[in-house]
Amino acid sequence: MSTHAYIKLVPASRQKTVTLEEVKKLLDSYQEMTKKTGEQLGWEYKEAAFPYEIMEVNNENGSWLYLKGKNGRYQAIFIVVGQTQPNETEASSFIQITLPNGATHGDKGKANEFCKFLAKKLEGELHLFNGRIMYFYKR
Repeated sequence: MSTHAYIKLVPASRQKTVTLEEVKKLLDSYQEMTKKTGEQLGWEYKEAAFPYEIMEVNNENGSWLYLKGKNGRYQAIFIVVGQTQPNETEASSFIQITLPNGATHGDKGKANEFCKFLAKKLEGELHLFNGRIMYFYKR
């Protein structure tokens, strides 16, 4: 059974909405950051830190990012951006990270890393796969 984690953008977040393209840019910056770390260490850290190929999928159900594993230790992670239903104030954006059936323990570890990175950059509220909540915005 697939499991999900969510990053909710709250009124105290850095921005109120997010697009799939912005998430893709943040993942690119993550890869660049790990590449620079690897250069400092003299090790190909980028390949170990981000063992996925990013593919954007578009169909009648919408668009999402498909992170396809490059080796056997990693299979797939799906990332979707959406809007919550407007309440008394306004709608807010969220990012859903999904581990599909067949995801490995490596996928779950990397998904947790990516969730924390994205939540920290966006100053959002992270609902982890295990149900716990982490707050990255100023309260």
